[in-house]
Amino acid sequence: MKNIKKLIHNPFFLYSILAICFILSVIFVEHNESFYDRPIAEVIETKMEDSTEMVDMYDNKDRLFSQHIIAELKNGEKKGQLIHLSNEYSLSKAYDQEIQKGQKIFVSITENKEGSTELTGSIMDLKRDKYILIVLWIFIFILLIVGKKQGFFSILSLAFNAILLSYALDVYLENPEISLVLICGVAVILFTVTSLLLVNGFNEKTYAAIISTLLGTFISLLVTYLVIWVTSGKGLRYEEIQFITRPYQMVFLAGLFIGSLGAVMDVAITMSSSIFSLYEKNQSIPVKALKRSGLEIGKDIMGTMTNILFFAYISGSIPMLILYIKNASPLGFSLTMNLSLELARALAGGIGIVLTIPIGLYISIFFVNRKRART
Repeated sequence: MKNIKKLIHNPFFLYSILAICFILSVIFVEHNESFYDRPIAEVIETKMEDSTEMVDMYDNKDRLFSQHIIAELKNGEKKGQLIHLSNEYSLSKAYDQEIQKGQKIFVSITENKEGSTELTGSIMDLKRDKYILIVLWIFIFILLIVGKKQGFFSILSLAFNAILLSYALDVYLENPEISLVLICGVAVILFTVTSLLLVNGFNEKTYAAIISTLLGTFISLLVTYLVIWVTSGKGLRYEEIQFITRPYQMVFLAGLFIGSLGAVMDVAITMSSSIFSLYEKNQSIPVKALKRSGLEIGKDIMGTMTNILFFAYISGSIPMLILYIKNASPLGFSLTMNLSLELARALAGGIGIVLTIPIGLYISIFFVNRKRART
């Protein structure tokens, strides 16, 4: 029994198990075509047929290339047969791409012409699960190497949160009469409690971070809702979510709720950990010194965290901004159309970050004083 425990706690043994799991999972994904309903083909030959220059209505020049592709079907009733496909892609490759030999692609098969045994069809999409899996495993290995035990619990927390979010959205889709903000509110509480308890354990530092995160997140959402209500939402452009059939403002608020949680949680655990670390190093440290140190830490992280939120939200709009500006749209119009919601999300998250600093500071000091009273 002791030998088994030693083996389990041996890092080399654990990483060897993970390496074997990595190899087996890659092999499985490389040969998992039978698990797909859609036809999958592996490209065995590509041939460039033609290229033509094209000019759009805004005098933007591009070049269109045409490929003839022969691929082997890897699943379905026609498995093993060759299929002939054509592919057109532009030089910019914004909405299309060049197909390479050895790639696996999703295809649609058309009926054979009379008297022809040659299978033809069209390309639907690339099969990318292998690359996604490799990136996922790189992330897992880095997390485990750097975080070790906490890294492992971080992976568990991430997996649980992903499943929980998926379940929350399913509940809303099946029960549209329930407010999505309410569902996300419950999910936020579960996200916060499970993430912080799994990563940091059951202790007063974690409890302080949980309370700070929930208060900071809910207050920032309340402030944002009040501002939208007072201003009647003027300046917010909901065109990017106009295709949904649910109340767009509620969906926006729910997304804002989830989006600001991560940054607020980061600030809360930073404040909590800092205050408890100062106390553990010097248990006789005065409360005033704790407040002063906590505020200095809060000022240091406030600017960087708000910048992180700003860049994270704005970066997703860069392609659309380039498209608008390239097509001679006025700068003000381009910014309003593409950045109004992103800026609102960044500002709401920034409010949550700023509020969480004093909230986290005073709640952590409250738990420190309780700890002192017990000792």
